[in-house]
Formats: sequence, structure tokens, C-alpha cells
Amino acid sequence: MDIHLFEHNEKAYMKALAMLNEKGKAAVIHPTGTGKSFIGFKLCAENEDKTICWLSPSEYIYNTQLSNLKEVSDGYEPSNIKFYTYAKLSYMSLSDIEEINPDYIILDEFHRCGAEVWGLGVYRLLSVYDKVPVLGLSATAIRYLDNQRDMADELFDGNVASEMSLGEAIVRGILNPPKYILSIFSYRDSLAKYEDKVKRMRSKVLKNKAEEYLEALRRALDMADGLDVIFDKHMKDRDGKYIVFCANYEAMQEAIDKAGEWFGKIDKNPHIYSVYSDDPLASVSFNKFKADNETGHLRLLFCIDALNEGVHVENVSGVILLRPTVSPIVYKQQIGRALSASKSTEPVIFDIVNNIENLYSIDAIKDEMDEAVNYIRFHDDEDNIVNESFKVIDEVRNCMELFDSLENTLTYTWDTMYIEAKQFYENNGNLKMTYNYVTESDYPLGRWLGTQRSNRHKGDTSLTEERIEKLDAIGMVWDYAEDVSWKQGYNAACAYYQSNGNLNISASYITEDGFKLGNWFRHIKDKYEEGRLEDRYVEMLEEIGIQWGAVYTNRWIEKYEEAKKYYQEKGDLIVPYDYITDNNTHLGVWVSAQRDNYAKKRLTAEQISLLEELNMSWDRFKSKWDAAFQKAEEYYDENGNINNIPADYRPDGIKLLNWIRTQRSSYNNGKLTQERIEKLESLDIIWNPQDALWDMGYQHALDYVNEHGDLNVPPGYICADGYKLKGWLINQGTRNKTGRMSDEQREKLIGLGMKF
Repeated sequence: MDIHLFEHNEKAYMKALAMLNEKGKAAVIHPTGTGKSFIGFKLCAENEDKTICWLSPSEYIYNTQLSNLKEVSDGYEPSNIKFYTYAKLSYMSLSDIEEINPDYIILDEFHRCGAEVWGLGVYRLLSVYDKVPVLGLSATAIRYLDNQRDMADELFDGNVASEMSLGEAIVRGILNPPKYILSIFSYRDSLAKYEDKVKRMRSKVLKNKAEEYLEALRRALDMADGLDVIFDKHMKDRDGKYIVFCANYEAMQEAIDKAGEWFGKIDKNPHIYSVYSDDPLASVSFNKFKADNETGHLRLLFCIDALNEGVHVENVSGVILLRPTVSPIVYKQQIGRALSASKSTEPVIFDIVNNIENLYSIDAIKDEMDEAVNYIRFHDDEDNIVNESFKVIDEVRNCMELFDSLENTLTYTWDTMYIEAKQFYENNGNLKMTYNYVTESDYPLGRWLGTQRSNRHKGDTSLTEERIEKLDAIGMVWDYAEDVSWKQGYNAACAYYQSNGNLNISASYITEDGFKLGNWFRHIKDKYEEGRLEDRYVEMLEEIGIQWGAVYTNRWIEKYEEAKKYYQEKGDLIVPYDYITDNNTHLGVWVSAQRDNYAKKRLTAEQISLLEELNMSWDRFKSKWDAAFQKAEEYYDENGNINNIPADYRPDGIKLLNWIRTQRSSYNNGKLTQERIEKLESLDIIWNPQDALWDMGYQHALDYVNEHGDLNVPPGYICADGYKLKGWLINQGTRNKTGRMSDEQREKLIGLGMKF
């Protein structure tokens, strides 16, 4: 059976095949609506004599994809697939897994393999069939709410055959640009909450300012159009199909009850369907919605999470997001229900948030589009730019601006609160205070310190290493419970030392009052070895005679041997932090701890020498940076330019384009050292590629004016060097209209005679 793919998927499929043959692993990361599941089905169709193990989050998703395949391929259904859900795989025995005996493995929505239980099942399957080629399909590789884990790196060693963002798909015309309407439907509860916040403010100046913004926000919200007016105004396809995403079952029932009120101006009797993941009749309702082709009636499918991923519905006119804040993955998946590589109409997206805190625009996708446009232009491929923007109708822009002003008034900056914390430390010698402690200047310092502890335990990226170090410098205690345990253990250790003259404590030793001092001491030694024991604790134990060297020499050598094996196999000691060896040694953690111990002068000369034999880099950031720079240097030597690196170029798994972007960001934020700046400039890096592109266009415009005396460039005009000047000038008009042009750029173009 020959399955015909869209051009972008055909290219991805061919790259994936080559990568599977060479590397045994390949991931395809394409946005929702682009038909990526057909890539997997084509692999099945071209290998009918092979067994394909297909894994998916749910049978419901797989069956819907299969149904879509049948619709476009005269009823074809692969007969060589052994299908399992990730949940079922996680409970299968080893003998059950051995019975699968696949020739290929397909991981659909592979970012879901990062879940703890599902992930164990997948890793067990892959360990049994470590020689079987694995194809991954997903709209994203990143688990945004799980410390930004990149599952393409974890599962496929960075072997990505094709990667495309939602913004790039729109720019290239693979997906049609949507009309995007942002509005709000419920805000009374939020207003009441903010009224209470303002009422409890202690600073009179800030309180008066907040009350001004609150009153203005209240008036703006009261004047905003209701949903019935907004739907009536923007639903051009009045008998179309729309998917309504709800937060939970109760919210869905509430929305269905309001359907008459919200959509009454469009259709008094809309056809209403509902589906949710726990509903055993879900597929029946879903299929009825798909089959409903009756014109003259609005057709609405209310759902919770059943259609977030892996399921596509043809001929959907739009989606309505009745949502609280959602992850970027879910947000893009839901938007993708209205976008399709086979649609020719303009989809409409109603982003209807349920409270004022959740107001936000679609800037993330706009940024993806801008990035794609710049990338395509940099590679002189402008013919592939089909859409540079899409229509955003912000029904509550004033409300959002007022809310931002209110939030800024109510929120204290991190640096402001740190100054207060530092002052408290200088006055008291510690940061011990109640959770509700408020400074004389009305700053809620106790609550803020609690938030910092919470952010660190959650791994929140807003609490940077620099901020952690600043708090450590003023005596921050990150875990009060641990601090209490330390005091109890340390006092018991002091008593033991006074009685015995040493700290040779057996692991099973328990004090007379029942404290397990042996266990506590072993825990302290482990923390010391891993570099996690605070300096002040180390000093206190050394004062009562602890001998660190004798404590962990044997265990250190055991782990060093694991590091040596890694070095012999990989050629370096750049170990991922979460790397675990076959015998369950957390080698990444251990190597990181050695750097910390080196900085704190806790390693012996012999240990330092042994590690340096493995080319140990004592600066963890430097080692990673140097490895990436080396790859950039190699690319430059081969291609003569590091400003045109393809997105899918990943030498040794290093995402080189992303790394270059990070260096540019660090440079523009003043965070790049002079040494690194000079190294990158030796490779002719362009620090601001957008400015460089603009300067290139401006220079062509200036040359044209010098030659012709005006800027009346005829349609389709191309410069002698092939530059498409007319297209660039049209783009400047769009940038000016959408507010994305700087005043300086506008003035320079006006100086050439351009009329906006």
C-alpha cells in the first residue's frame, strides 16, 4: 500500500529512514495538525512483512488516527501492528514483552514517556530490544512542567530527523494562520480576591496606586462585550463545527448549560456533543460529531482532555478554549485542533480565559513565526515564506494592561526583597523569622523566604544559581526540618565524642534516648561526599574531630572506577547530571559533587590527580561550553559561517543552533565573558541577526535610491545580487503596522522617501 504524504512529511520520512538505518533511532517533532502519524503508518505500509510495535497514550487516540488513515487511503489498515498503550506496557511482565518481538518500535507522543510509571515500561522495552530501530512522533520533545526535560535527548540521543515549530508551520503555509480572539468570561471571583489583597496592603502609597488600577480595571471589565456578542461578531462560519475545551467535568457541564446564552444569536438550537477521557461512550459521541454534516446548524463538541493530543478532526471551523492556565504543550495541542495541513479556510480560535490572572496573548507563537522568518531569510529561501503574521483580535487589551499595572503594584521585585533579607541578616545574624513576618517597611519577608524555599524544592527556574548563592551568603536555611535534625544529631555526636574521644560511630548505634545516631552520621557522610553538606556544618564536625578522608576513601575509589569506565567509553568526563550507570551509581551527581568538593578544598592531592587523568574540567559550565564551542569551530571550519546552522544539526547530541542563540542572548544581556566573546567573534558570529538582516535590506534600499533617485520599487523587483528588495519593503510596512519596527528604523526609511 502506497501512502502519500504531504511534502513536509515526505522529507521528514526520508530523513527518518536514513537515521534509523544509521543510528537506530529517529524522532520527528512536528506540530499538531500536520499529519505526522501518517509517517508512522507509511513505515508500517512499506514493511508489511515486519512486526511494528506501536505505543500510544491511549487506544482512543490510536483508533482515531487509524480511522483518519482509512478515510484517505480507501480503507487501508496495517495488519502488522502490535498496539499497546504506555499504561499497559508498564504492567507487562518481561515474558510478555519478549513475546512482542518487533522489527520496529514507534513511540507516538513520545514526550509522554517521561512520566515516571510509563517511562519505566518504555525503558524496559527498549533495553530488551536495544538493537530494534525506534521511531518517535510528537508535537514537542520538551516536558515543560518537568524541569524542561528534553525527551528527544533522553530517548533518541538527540537524533531528530525533522523538527518544526507551530510558528514555522504557519510561516511555511503548511498550516493556515488562524484568526485569534482573546476575551474573558468570568472575573468576579478574581476581582474580589484582588480587592482583598489591596485592602490588606500596609504601604499607603502603594495601596492608593493599586486602588486606582483596581477601579479602572473594574470599569473596563464591566464595559467589555459579553460572550454572546463576541461569538456573534467573530463566528463567520455560522453552521460550522467547533471544539470547546473545558478545564474539568463540572466546567464542561456549566458551559453546556450556557450554550443557549452564548450561542443563541448564531443558532437557537445548536447540535451539542460532549466527550471526556473517562467517558466509556466517548467514541460514540465523538463519531456522531464527526459524522454530523447537517448544514444550517452550529455543531459544538464540548470536551475535557480527550482531544488534546493525537486526535484530528477534519473540517473544524475553530476551537474555543475555556481554560485556566495550561502547559505550553496542551495549549498548542488544543490550538492545533483548528489547524490542518489539508484545510483551505481560515480557522478561528477563541481564547476565552476564566479569570483576569490568566490573560495572556499568543506572543509565544508569534515569536516562533518571527524566528522562522529570520531563519528562512538567512538561508535565502524567501519563496517559502507564505505567512508572516496572523490576525489577533484582543477584546480585552485595556483590561490586560490594567491588570499588569495592578500586578506590578502588588508584587515586590526579587532584588528589593533580597535587600530586605540582607538587612535582617546583618541585624540579627540569621534569617530566622515566622512565615508571617513583615518588615518595618511593610514587606512580607517571611512569606517571601518561604517562596524561595518552595521554588528551590520545585526546581523553579526563576530561582537561578546566582540567586541561590546570594541567599546562601546571608545564612539561608533551605529546609527547616533538616536544620532541626542537624541540631539533634550534632548534639548527640558531641556527647559521643566527649564520652569516647572519637567519632568512630557504627551504622547501628542508637543513643540512650533512642536517637539513631549511626544512621544520622551515615547520612551526613553521604551528603559530604556528594558536596551537599553546608560549609558551616563541615567546620562544626571538624572541630569535634571528624576525619573525612578515612570515612569515604573506599567508596570514592569505587565511584572513580565507574567514572574511569565512562571516560574510556566516551572520551570525556562531561557526564549528564541525571546519568546512572548499569550498577545504579549516580555518576552525574558524583562528578558534579567532585567539582564542588574541589572548589571547597575537600579533595586530596591524590584524588585531584586521579580525576585530572580523566581530563576532569573543574568548571562544569566551562566543560559544557568548551564542548559546544569545539563543535561550532568544526562547523565554521567546514562551512565558513556559524550564522546559518540548520535547526536539525546536532553533533554528538549538542543542539548547536540553540547553543548559538543562548550565546547571543548572554551577550546582549551582558552575561558573556570577554574571553568567550573573543572566541565566538573569531568565528564571525553575528550577535544580532535580526539587525544584520535589516541592515542588509536597508543597504539594498539605499543603493536603489542612489541609483534611481526614489524608492518606487516596481513589483517583483530583484537586485543584481538576487536580493528581493520589493518583498523586504512590503515586510517593513507590515512591521510598522504591527508595532514591531523601532523608531530609528522608521526614521531611516522615511529618510529614503518611504511612505508608510
